[in-house]
Amino acid sequence: MLSGCSLIGQQNELTIWVTDSGNSVSYKVPVGSTVSQALDYLNIKLDTLDRTDPTLISLLSDGQTIKIIRVKEEFEVVDSVLPFEQQTIKNESIAEGHKILIQSGVNGLQQTTYRIVFEDGIEVSRTVVKTEIIQQSKPEIVMIGVQSPYTAVSISGIIVYISSSNAWIMENNTGNRRAVVTTGDLDGRILTLSPDRKWLLFSRSPQESNTDVINSLWIVDITDTNPEPIDTKIRNVVHYAEWIPGKNQTFTYSTVEPRSVAPGWQANNDLQMYSFDENGKKLNNKVIVDSNSGGQYGWWGTVFQWSPDGSRLAYSRPDSIGLVDYSTGEMQSLIDFSPYQPKSDWAWVPSISWSENNQIIYTVMNSDGYKQNTPNAAQYDLVALLPDSGKIITLSEGCGLFCYPVLSPTDEQGRFSVGFLSSIIPEQSETSRYNLKLMDRDGSNQIKLYPGEGIQGLSPQYIAWSPSSESEEDRWIAFIAQGNILLANPSTSTIRQISGDSSVTKLIWR
Repeated sequence: MLSGCSLIGQQNELTIWVTDSGNSVSYKVPVGSTVSQALDYLNIKLDTLDRTDPTLISLLSDGQTIKIIRVKEEFEVVDSVLPFEQQTIKNESIAEGHKILIQSGVNGLQQTTYRIVFEDGIEVSRTVVKTEIIQQSKPEIVMIGVQSPYTAVSISGIIVYISSSNAWIMENNTGNRRAVVTTGDLDGRILTLSPDRKWLLFSRSPQESNTDVINSLWIVDITDTNPEPIDTKIRNVVHYAEWIPGKNQTFTYSTVEPRSVAPGWQANNDLQMYSFDENGKKLNNKVIVDSNSGGQYGWWGTVFQWSPDGSRLAYSRPDSIGLVDYSTGEMQSLIDFSPYQPKSDWAWVPSISWSENNQIIYTVMNSDGYKQNTPNAAQYDLVALLPDSGKIITLSEGCGLFCYPVLSPTDEQGRFSVGFLSSIIPEQSETSRYNLKLMDRDGSNQIKLYPGEGIQGLSPQYIAWSPSSESEEDRWIAFIAQGNILLANPSTSTIRQISGDSSVTKLIWR
């Protein structure tokens, strides 16, 4: 009787239920089994992604149910259309309201790879694994007429300007204008015309998101009836690229390395020379100045300036102005100064312009940097720097950080004028608007050309003189005011507006 009672009170097996793919079956498993041990005992296999409820390490009790969730994943590739963008170009040579289709839009193609997870045959999640652009979309470009009522002005040379991120030229008169680059992506950092007025050098924003590319350098023959831009394969040129005087197919440039932090780059402070043949094919790319630290605030960058005859090369950076030995690449400082302390992530680099005789550099300096006992150290003056003697002559006091002196062509007597900007609020020249002024080469006879009473001052910019002309009355200064091109006549103080689309961001005149 005692033996019989003992067997009845002792339980060696558990009854459990297993639900798999919706079907429930009862099984006997040893007492003390975990979910994992029970499934092994019953020879029920789990795939890698399958899971159970309760978990595999849970201890089972009599009558408990194990639910097996069968998990599978699949990868699906889905093609989708990238709609093309619509771009408009304003053209002042076409009647107002008239539209011309320049380029038809083409949709792009994007492939998206999804990871799809199924539990017991039912989709429970869909996540993007990879997105790849198979074909870039091509924007639709429409030219819209905005013909302005402004009277055309006869001009010498060629005015090149950027409007709505496209390049345009005016030739012979301001009413004769045409587009030469209509890609809609000119970033305005580089825009310069070769000495023979044939090749335009310009920079473009990257075609697609790329953290390794800030922009690219291109050239185009503007004398061609259907100009086609040519990629130089040069990348990341932020501050400087310019033609060597007297060389129609050779220019020098300086590069930067992209960075994820402000300002978005680390300058190399290098100087390289690029030359090409008459068809735009690369001939040579030579390093003149190797990458270097660039002194204090050297992360911002260095600019260079050739003398008019190409015999001398000056440089300017946040802490010094000097000369470059073109044959050796050695940089010789003419004057050192403390960098300007901006209130954000940028650095100030003094602008530099050579006189026609290659003997004087016109630039901007802090009074405290070259004068002793300066009462206002925050004052920035327009000065003449004589490289051969090191002498500095003050020409216009308090013109501000962004004075940007530009010299006119010389007359038959070797005389020239200096056009420059002058800060309206000298003590706050970093944020101030500017007046357009004119003076003789020695700083005398200063006059204000623009703006008039009640008109907003100018944003900082380089002005542009018209090329040499026989008559003083045919000499003009071009500048940008509120997105339009204006001409100022120094001899008559006449102001002419020659564009009206309010989209101009940069101009040159050669």
